[in-house]
Amino acid sequence: MSEKVILTEEGYQQLEKRLEELKFVKRPEITERIKIARDFGDLSENAEYDAAKNEQARIEGEIVEIEAKLKIAEIIKSSGAKDVVSVGKKVKVLDVDFDETCVYELVGTTEADISKNKISNESPLGKALIGGKAGDTVTVKAPQGDYEVKIVSIED
Repeated sequence: MSEKVILTEEGYQQLEKRLEELKFVKRPEITERIKIARDFGDLSENAEYDAAKNEQARIEGEIVEIEAKLKIAEIIKSSGAKDVVSVGKKVKVLDVDFDETCVYELVGTTEADISKNKISNESPLGKALIGGKAGDTVTVKAPQGDYEVKIVSIED
């Protein structure tokens, strides 16, 4: 993980919150589960112990991953140009083919979550929108075929 991880301020804070929860809530909980499971006896046939150890490994892995991301994170603040699409901005787009509008927030890949309408700046739609202005029609080069969207509005 040598290149920068692009995050909004909100995304950075969410990662910090998750890291704190893992370290100070989940880690102690799993340590206690391991202790209890160990008391069940023979560890070679102890499913509770195995499950707890696997969960501990997952938690520790997630802690390491989040710490690494936070270490190289670059917090993106909306650029001064209010009329240009960039990471951190919300963009209302019109799908030209389906005549449907949707609002997306452009974020780095770490924060991307389509269920929350947060799209990555590296996704086909994100790449097409970057640098666009309200009123522009851009072509999205998607794996299933190209399509066009019109940028209706941009907000911070």
